[in-house]
Amino acid sequence: MKPVSLQEHPYPVKLTILSYGVGNVDEVDELIKRYGLEQDLEHVIIPIHDKDGHTKRCFLLKRRFMRIVYPGEHYVDYPLTEVIEAAVRYPDLLLSDALYLMHKESGTGYEGVPVDKEVREQFDRGEK
Repeated sequence: MKPVSLQEHPYPVKLTILSYGVGNVDEVDELIKRYGLEQDLEHVIIPIHDKDGHTKRCFLLKRRFMRIVYPGEHYVDYPLTEVIEAAVRYPDLLLSDALYLMHKESGTGYEGVPVDKEVREQFDRGEK
């Protein structure tokens, strides 16, 4: 799946970082160690490798929640630990789609959250 701009994506989303302190620091530190991630004072840094072998870095602010605003002013506040897990497990997907798949797998899916039709069909076929 090639990356597309928000204007081209069928479900444009807007990310909002809620400005609280990091929730459970121990959980975040555990994920950083488990996945070999980097961090600085303000960010969790996730290395993402593209098809050509180049490494890009995804910077997530260390905050308790990340709000994803969907069309129609619907939004979900995701804990930082879930955002990190989703970004690591599904680096090729948009964060909103990765979070959907992660919750769908665990049985705690947000059924009202719009997701790319292709991603939903892939998951339903058992592909990842």
